[in-house]
Amino acid sequence: MANTHFGAGKLKIGLALGGGAARGWAHIGVLRALHKAGIHPDIIAGTSIGAVVGACEVAGQLDDLELFARELTRRRVLGYLDFNLSGTGLITGHRLGERLRKQLGDTRIEDMPRRFTAVATEIGTGHEVWLSRGNVVDAVRASYALPGVFRPVKVDGRWLFDGALVNPIPVSVCRALGARYVIAVNLNIDISNRGTISNISHMPESDQEMEEAPPVTAKNGVGVRQLLQRQLLGRGEDVPGISTVMVDAFNIVQDRIARSRLAGDPPDSMISPRLHGIGLFDFHRAEELIQRGEVAAQREIEDLARELDVRHQAPGTQVAVVHS
Repeated sequence: MANTHFGAGKLKIGLALGGGAARGWAHIGVLRALHKAGIHPDIIAGTSIGAVVGACEVAGQLDDLELFARELTRRRVLGYLDFNLSGTGLITGHRLGERLRKQLGDTRIEDMPRRFTAVATEIGTGHEVWLSRGNVVDAVRASYALPGVFRPVKVDGRWLFDGALVNPIPVSVCRALGARYVIAVNLNIDISNRGTISNISHMPESDQEMEEAPPVTAKNGVGVRQLLQRQLLGRGEDVPGISTVMVDAFNIVQDRIARSRLAGDPPDSMISPRLHGIGLFDFHRAEELIQRGEVAAQREIEDLARELDVRHQAPGTQVAVVHS
């Protein structure tokens, strides 16, 4: 396949990177496959973890992000969770924010070499907020601030949290920024395929049937931290923690919103990595996730490159756009 920079010339390519917590490492694999095929998006819009990967790609820091992801272990993941006993989130997010600042510095979005936008949701109004100017780390933190888990972020006087509540796969943002061909990456296709109706014939007769955790007591807050870790991440395969319950519920809602948004404004190409069996907090499984993302993109590359070549040779071709 010719290594052609399809993003050059009149045809502007947009890349919409969806949310999905740890599954977002698959975005790195998708970008690797696109790069190998000579496909370099001019415009990148990201929601949640998609904003993290998108910002690093545009800032030229994708290699460093991949190295960071591959070095994560369960213990290191826990090390980034600065638990918060008061306030508006279980995790303050300061440690993750500092790690991002170390990588991205004080970079401003408007000074980056390509167009980038992070999507967030405003608390109170529910407005969809497009962060296309200002400090990139603040924008990214706001975009991934999962309600109840991460503390919301204040940007320009507005309190913001995860953009997946309003625009999980931001195809519309790419269109608005001038993209004539949009590639979308959906990390939750397995959630879309499991939405069936079940009939529950048995409910516990009393609280005795529900497993209770033994109390944790220790000095100097160690026991409290252990309790928070256990409650956040779960106590075993059959007992989900708070994070599992909240994130799974959040992703079901996100999936319904994504279906509606994509029906009104479909991408020109969709890449959907097969991520069944990978949990939303499995950040330590980066190698597997990156590989799955690359494999998913490679499945679409031939058709994608052919379409881009046709559009590139016929710049007058119109792309039908319907904004929701």
